[in-house]
Amino acid sequence: SWLGKQAGGRERGGGSDVVQTVTGGLRDLYLRKLLPLEEHYRFHDFHSPALEEADFENKPMVLLVGQYSTGKTTFIRYLLEQDFPGMRIGPEPTTDSFIAVMYGDSEGNIPGNALVVDPKKPFRKLSRFGNAFLNRFMCSQLPNQVLKSISIIDSPGILSGEKQRISRGYDFCQVLQWFAERVDRIILLFDAHKLDISDEFSEAIKSFRGQDDKIRVVLNKADQVDTQQLMRVYGALMWSLGKVIDTPEVLRVYIGSFWAHPLRNTENRRLFEAEAQDLFKDIQSLPQKAAVRKLNDLIKRARLAKVHAYIISYLKKEMPSVFGKENKKKELISRLPEIYIQLQREYHISAGDFPEVKKMQELLETCDFTKFHSLKPKLIEAVDNMLANKIASLMSLIRQEESNMPTEVVHGGAFDGTMSGPFGHGYGEGAKEGADEDEWVVAKDKPAYDEIFYTLSPINGKISGISAKKEMVTSKLPNSVLGKIWKLADCDGDGMLDDEEFALAKHLIKIKLDGYELPGTLPSHLVPPSHRKPFQTAE
Repeated sequence: SWLGKQAGGRERGGGSDVVQTVTGGLRDLYLRKLLPLEEHYRFHDFHSPALEEADFENKPMVLLVGQYSTGKTTFIRYLLEQDFPGMRIGPEPTTDSFIAVMYGDSEGNIPGNALVVDPKKPFRKLSRFGNAFLNRFMCSQLPNQVLKSISIIDSPGILSGEKQRISRGYDFCQVLQWFAERVDRIILLFDAHKLDISDEFSEAIKSFRGQDDKIRVVLNKADQVDTQQLMRVYGALMWSLGKVIDTPEVLRVYIGSFWAHPLRNTENRRLFEAEAQDLFKDIQSLPQKAAVRKLNDLIKRARLAKVHAYIISYLKKEMPSVFGKENKKKELISRLPEIYIQLQREYHISAGDFPEVKKMQELLETCDFTKFHSLKPKLIEAVDNMLANKIASLMSLIRQEESNMPTEVVHGGAFDGTMSGPFGHGYGEGAKEGADEDEWVVAKDKPAYDEIFYTLSPINGKISGISAKKEMVTSKLPNSVLGKIWKLADCDGDGMLDDEEFALAKHLIKIKLDGYELPGTLPSHLVPPSHRKPFQTAE
């Protein structure tokens, strides 16, 4: 079987490349099982063009979408830490093109018309949007470490007010939908001073229907407002998003100032650093999750292709053989919502798997129903078999490979600036405080802790667990947390605490109350001085 061949190739190659192994399996599944169903029922005319080799081989992609001057291009500049060809930044709508920022051995631009004929790039099917779009599409290549792991798509600033009525000459939302189906992450950028969601932006967000798991929101330029204003801005943003994104879950919003300039308002610096770190982790994990994302998108596509086949074959079955074809076609189009419900019941399909009714009705208007095909059970069975058996085998192969592989993350640019050294996130804070100091970090507060210690009536320089508990519960921390602190502080495991161990317990309580996490094991710099000697002797 293809799976055996793939696994065999992996073993001979030393288990080094999960993505290629799974990519080969996905491509083979698509070509043999799903593509015949898509072609038979004209899926590509209604929903999405056929997938090509480059769609399976390409690196993870991040799509940036937002109104003009919200900092999309600056955000890319911030991640890469260098300019890229074709970059234009300004307060007016500057980026009027879709720019695919990708890795290349030398800097340069590839115009849209040349880009869509390159079989190595995943953009060939964009040619259907015509010259008006291709003249506004380009690839910017440069040798940058970040781009070795991911590609970034910069989109034109979405217009608001009067400007949005000026036609772009191509279907902007259709292009966004095409990218949304193929990218790994969609980042919606908002400016703290520009929260209104214009009609065009609203339509753009709605075109991401079905891709909700890929969407992240960035509230940029948050350093330009103070804490009170930021709370109001955040509330207003969530209210605006709630009106256009139709999901019960709350979207993850990252708050910060994503450019390499000094913060205008530093009172929320720690918040911005933590949020930037979370966003970086999310983007850095994309290469590792790329195989699972491609698998997930193929499953979504297969479910839609099956539903499409049922719709088309039903319309074909209902058409008269000789007279009254046009009237019957109009009747069937108007009855499409009822047909959806009937098919849901007949084939036990979820309503969420069906395409949008209005869009489907518009597309059916121009079709000749008599040229549609009847239901071919063998094609459906092939896809069912793929979903039930082959996909599960591939999933286990991905898990097996991931456990054998070193974790692949995005490196370079802004990502390296937060990894290590004194400016790494959390450096010198919480349990890491005092890590690079000679003196025991607890010593500075020990006199105050000693006063409490001696009120607890120590015997032979130690207090019992009961005495320690009376003091520790005054922190109001839950028993599960205090139990962990006790284990960390009782260095010699004798069930009692001496003055240094008690001071350490109080220090760990302070760390937890300040909002930091406790370490899993006690770091060497927190071990009390009198308890370090046995370790040093053992060494």
